[in-house]
Amino acid sequence: MLLFNFLLLTHFAAFLIYLCRLALLFPVKNPPKDKWGLPLGITILLTGLALVWLKYPVVNYYKVGPKLGLFLVVTVVNAMHDKKPLSKSAYYVLLACTVLAGMIAVTRV
Repeated sequence: MLLFNFLLLTHFAAFLIYLCRLALLFPVKNPPKDKWGLPLGITILLTGLALVWLKYPVVNYYKVGPKLGLFLVVTVVNAMHDKKPLSKSAYYVLLACTVLAGMIAVTRV
């Protein structure tokens, strides 16, 4: 149980840092890309997979599937804007996917 809680806290912290990073980029016109995206994305992916692995028989696939799809959208958008600043539409897609993933995570069904 201690391992699960540690992974959950790490997952939440990485998600929150990513969301705050996006929020700080909002007022900047054509914000530059920083190097925090890749380590945070890897942390979110690995801790998410570890959380699913620890809860394996009783996994909420109706939550995991859409969140994984949103993660893939965020990955594709970040990969498309790898060497150039984020456009306004790309920023809004990233922010919408991140907030939607958070809302899926806290929704109790």
